[in-house]
Amino acid sequence: MLERAYSEHTVRSYASDLADLQQFAAGRGVSAVGGLDLELYRDWLWTASQKHLSKATLARRAASAKTFSAWLTRSGHIPADPALRLRAPRPDRTLPRVLSGDAVALLLDGLRERVGDGEPAALRDLAVVELLYASALRVSELTGLDVGDLDLDRRTVRVVGKGGKERVVPFGVPAHAALVDYLARERPALVARRNDGAAAIDALLLGARGGRLGTRAVYELVAHLLAEVPGSGPAGPHAFRHTAATHLLDGGADLRAVQELLGHASLGTTQIYTHVSIERLRSSYRAAHPRA
Repeated sequence: MLERAYSEHTVRSYASDLADLQQFAAGRGVSAVGGLDLELYRDWLWTASQKHLSKATLARRAASAKTFSAWLTRSGHIPADPALRLRAPRPDRTLPRVLSGDAVALLLDGLRERVGDGEPAALRDLAVVELLYASALRVSELTGLDVGDLDLDRRTVRVVGKGGKERVVPFGVPAHAALVDYLARERPALVARRNDGAAAIDALLLGARGGRLGTRAVYELVAHLLAEVPGSGPAGPHAFRHTAATHLLDGGADLRAVQELLGHASLGTTQIYTHVSIERLRSSYRAAHPRA
């Protein structure tokens, strides 16, 4: 896992899968890696499918097993890889949740009202959402930003994405204004809340106690904001990433430019947003055309 520079979340998921595999193998009387064979791997996946786990989870479990088995073979623990022919159902490709432009504007207006009312951390929350939407960042990329990653003159931010890959992404004038206000007016107050003697902190976004803002806090913020917004689907920070990508394509952005912005290794991953745009066009057509 570490060799491939997987994210912490992916490593935890794979570790959980392998712990479940170990427990399943032990139940079948297999206590050593030499006893792992294709039939056992298949039975493990089949048993998981009977628990009504999603196709995405089954696919990840298959990937965990194949990666582990390949490592056992490379490291000489087993003579041949029994998981080479292991297959799992392809994950269902559901369209991501995308907010309308009006919905995003209303959310941001609400956050600006909070700033005007002097609510604690309102400037930071506005900066969080503006940057999520402006630059289509993953939540881990957002919370991992340091002050030095910002270039306010060029309105860009240096991001360390999956696999430790760096990219530079732009953000717009509203996000720039929110960040400038946050850095000048609220971040110093959050820094002052750190414990006496605590080392200086480089993190851009800070929590209530002056430490680096965590991903859970961002999830809670976004979930609260999206709770009253019409529409189904996940209500996490990724909704803003999906929304930004779709709005860019709706506005005529080149698919490869959007791929670079998002930090996708494969163009095929980015193409899901073209399907979203087509579905939105179809919905508009059905709603507006008299002979739809």
